[in-house]
Amino acid sequence: MRERPIIFNADMVRAVLDGRKTQTRRIMKVQPHAGVRNSVFVKSGFEDGHGKELVCPFGAVGDCLWVREAFRVHNRATDVATLVYKASEQQSWTQQTHRVPIEKCNKPAVVDKWTPSIHMPRWASRIALEITGVRVERMYDISEVDARAEGVEQLRGGFWRHYQPGWTQHQLSARGSFVTLWKSIYGDDSWLANPWVWVIEFKCVEGQ
Repeated sequence: MRERPIIFNADMVRAVLDGRKTQTRRIMKVQPHAGVRNSVFVKSGFEDGHGKELVCPFGAVGDCLWVREAFRVHNRATDVATLVYKASEQQSWTQQTHRVPIEKCNKPAVVDKWTPSIHMPRWASRIALEITGVRVERMYDISEVDARAEGVEQLRGGFWRHYQPGWTQHQLSARGSFVTLWKSIYGDDSWLANPWVWVIEFKCVEGQ
């Protein structure tokens, strides 16, 4: 089993912790040939249509992903350091904090400065995910069921959240909500390109 980092924004961290998010989609840096069929199931890699194998950079079934998210060191004691996470900023004290042995923590306690997710070290991560499935498909092939597994938020009245800033209307489906989530992260052009994506399915094996 190998371990690799993966970044989630605050909304998706909360979705993982709530048990709503069990899938993530990431754009393939090398796009397969147009003739490759959709929803290709793979173990760790597959051919791009020109005989070249493309390997999933996030790992294979059974591998571990540790989540990178924004955090800060709240305080340091004799034996432990207490960490606080941006995604849990509005939640209770117990949910906000995570304690690690002081010998692992090489950062000072700074109460007003967050460390960006991309700079989170392994010892600060509170969430570990086990990969349960990997496949390749075009972005537009996402189903309503898979959109729900992406962790989009359902609102009262059966509506779904609109994630793009400045928009107030709700979405009528989880898939529609996912479209706004994707655009909010990657931009409108990324969605319109209908790229090939790695679909990584996972279960949370460590997290509070």
